Amino acid sequence: MKIVTANRLSDGRVLYLGADGAPVLSLAQAGRFDAADADAALAAAAGRPDLFVNPYLVEVEDGRPSGRDRFRETIRATGPTVGHSLGAA
Repeated sequence: MKIVTANRLSDGRVLYLGADGAPVLSLAQAGRFDAADADAALAAAAGRPDLFVNPYLVEVEDGRPSGRDRFRETIRATGPTVGHSLGAA
């Protein structure tokens, strides 16, 4: 399965394409598309340049990013890594 992700034009926040074609902010809400529908979903997001900046497809497995970009996409989905370890020192 694949999801469509991009950044929001207005503020750069991570966006996902929902199953209904609406933008969503959570990976859990992102629409899952099979190989036959993924390209059409990507085209739908690309057709909204007023909202989606450089949309692309990401492989997901069990609701989590998988494949070669899994670390990058996990960080994008959960937020910045800066500041999370400041109190641990």
